[in-house]
Amino acid sequence: MSEPVRPVLDLDQSASAAAYEPPAASGDGDGGKAGRFWSARRVPAGLLALVVLGGAGLLLYDIAAVRADRPAMQWRKALASDLATWQVDELGVLGAAVAAMVVGVCLIVIAVTPGLRALLPMRRDIASVRAGLDREAAALVLRDRAMEVAGVQSARVRMGRTKVSARALSHFRELDDVRADLDAALGAGIKELGLARPPALTVHVSRPPAKKG
Repeated sequence: MSEPVRPVLDLDQSASAAAYEPPAASGDGDGGKAGRFWSARRVPAGLLALVVLGGAGLLLYDIAAVRADRPAMQWRKALASDLATWQVDELGVLGAAVAAMVVGVCLIVIAVTPGLRALLPMRRDIASVRAGLDREAAALVLRDRAMEVAGVQSARVRMGRTKVSARALSHFRELDDVRADLDAALGAGIKELGLARPPALTVHVSRPPAKKG
């Protein structure tokens, strides 16, 4: 009886890539939902507080000086005179209004978004314990896992909140085999990270560029 014919892989193949859905999450554990970490945003809050404090203090001082029968500051006289003569449709007024609107929108976005995009929340197995994993550290762990796969010469891993992108160079073995092993190794590595929302995985394997000369 003759042996079954096996497909012959192209030895000149230069790249192999595939995308995969994220592994099924095992839940948030018994500790409750693991949401994103919120940034304290001390820098923008501090800057805004300094601006408001400086403006309010200067205005309060000028008002107190006027109440004490002293002349108002020149900047307030000039500002009052300009406000009395400026028209709503003037370019300067419109520019100031647009700038104020942009600043206001930025402050609203900062207030209602969590921030700390570089910190990935982990599963909460204990209610009193909340942990997070730095994205760069997670990418380094997965890169080390990728370098353990036979045939991988070099690897780069980019870790996002919803997607992991892995690119590797293979100097021997069939690229499809290397990619399959990378998919298995990185998929297991993502599960071992213990993230609350495991990201999707994209793997791309190619040959190193040919040396010139």
